[in-house]
Amino acid sequence: MNITKATEAYISQRPSVKDCIKQKLVNYSALSRKISADTGIRNFDAILMACRRYAYKARGEEIREQKIMEIVRKSKVEIKNKRIAAVLEKSHHGSLAEMEKQIKKDRETIHIIEGANAITIVTSQDYLDLIKKSFRNEIIAINKGLVEIHVKSPPDIEKTPGVLTYLCSLFSDSSINIVENMSCWTDTLFLIDEKDVPKAMEALES
Repeated sequence: MNITKATEAYISQRPSVKDCIKQKLVNYSALSRKISADTGIRNFDAILMACRRYAYKARGEEIREQKIMEIVRKSKVEIKNKRIAAVLEKSHHGSLAEMEKQIKKDRETIHIIEGANAITIVTSQDYLDLIKKSFRNEIIAINKGLVEIHVKSPPDIEKTPGVLTYLCSLFSDSSINIVENMSCWTDTLFLIDEKDVPKAMEALES
């Protein structure tokens, strides 16, 4: 068994431990004993060395996190309420282009996400009846009462790994379920339940 890899895997799978290491709040001897007890690895000195080696690597991540925080602070947030997400069976939707054209003509936004087995339409709930009429036999699910949170970031986001992960962690830590997530260059969009908006805004502003 590679003790270094096993130790790193143990820490990586526990975000709370990883965060404490980054913030230099860890007693490495106590952590090594815990890892030894949980994994059955008896070579305490090797685990201890692996923990300290992991902490050294984490210093580079700390610098990256500072860049992530800088991008998040410079980002602007917009909210659109009364959104829906309609999940359709994937097929040749001749009426999809027409519906998109109509919605854009009304100067309303629509997002179309094409997956391997389904297509998701995100738009205003004002078009719910139109969607039901156009795709009545192909609707898998419709999520209503949603809010679209639009995070507009500076161009640096394109070359900074970890920003999306950080934003998702803010929602996760606040027990907010992300119904849909989309991105396009500097724009990141999250679809959440409207009841979670206060928690989401608090998380993004913290």
